Amino acid sequence: MRTIGIVTVGRSDYGIYRPVLRTIMSRSDVEAALFVAGAHFAERFGRTVEEIEQDGFPIAARVESFADDDTQLAVATSLGRAVSAFAAAFARSRPDILVVLGDRYEMLAAGIASLPLTIPLAHIHGGESTQGAIDESCRHCLTKLSHLHFAATQTYAQRIIQLGEEPWRVMVSGSPALDEIATFVSLTDDELSAEGLKLRGPTLLVTVHPETLDLGRTEQNVDAVLAAISESGLAAVFTYPNADASHRIVIDRIESAVAANDRFQIVRNLGTQAYYTLMSRAVTMVGNSSSGIIEAASFRLPVVDVGSRQQGRLMPANVIHVESEAASIGAAIRRACSAEFRQGLDGLVNPYGDGNAAERIAERLAAVPLDRRLLTKHFYDLEGVNR
Repeated sequence: MRTIGIVTVGRSDYGIYRPVLRTIMSRSDVEAALFVAGAHFAERFGRTVEEIEQDGFPIAARVESFADDDTQLAVATSLGRAVSAFAAAFARSRPDILVVLGDRYEMLAAGIASLPLTIPLAHIHGGESTQGAIDESCRHCLTKLSHLHFAATQTYAQRIIQLGEEPWRVMVSGSPALDEIATFVSLTDDELSAEGLKLRGPTLLVTVHPETLDLGRTEQNVDAVLAAISESGLAAVFTYPNADASHRIVIDRIESAVAANDRFQIVRNLGTQAYYTLMSRAVTMVGNSSSGIIEAASFRLPVVDVGSRQQGRLMPANVIHVESEAASIGAAIRRACSAEFRQGLDGLVNPYGDGNAAERIAERLAAVPLDRRLLTKHFYDLEGVNR
């Protein structure tokens, strides 16, 4: 039986993977094996490996290389350690094909480790662009390391081909996150309370990550968001940032704001069901999370996207992009919360997929011949390019 390895490095990818994992587990011709790494083991980020254990998916290896620091040097050191740790894990529990997702530096470590071991690599969510983060480079590096590509949109598939990948390797699958939304059932108020959340009237859902290409502005960027939200008079639920350099600055500023304002709450890890419940009930989403670009449109949730971290992505009509300045953010929140803006989202179709990505991905992973043709990469030149 073919073993499909799945690399998960944190909450940012695990919720997206879940429909793919369930689909693989439902098949009789393949089996899944998770390689769990990164922030999943960090108490600061909610020790989300426990969520994987509760879901019952098989863990092939626990790749613990996370550096408990948020400096740029710590990130670079963690990247190096992760390459060695992933290589050892893949050598012990070698999958027939390995799946990575997105653009995290921890994912890049897994891709690098798979290369000398000649393990075929499949990449989900390639071809996208996030101009304000080092993730931009990580994503495109993973594209060149990979042998199969599952793009969220036709535009992103074309970019993958533009990077020299042969068209037969590229599939427009859509984002698996939308599959999860299609079957999502909202939690009740009592169930949310059991998760430590109590909604207090109209609520903003807020996630702010560091802009890793401009870390010197992290405190200024967070303070601009906090000032605008405070001025709005609305309640807010803040989620923790990703494990990027300078994430502690973000956490410290938000925790100080929460301590000073009883309308604010902060959570380390909501879990997919609670997170989507908040997306379905929030009046607006604020910050710079990719979920505001990819998933929020499925809920017709207005989004105020702040700064450059997500700049370059295809943005649906529910997204209002602003610079990281308090007055601009505040004006955008008022516009997003208006009845006129929300009514304009009636009939909005999410461009990131149709809710059937997992079936497409699982079928391709199960059926693709694992032969020399798959492993042998040929650079595909676009028409009109001189050889």
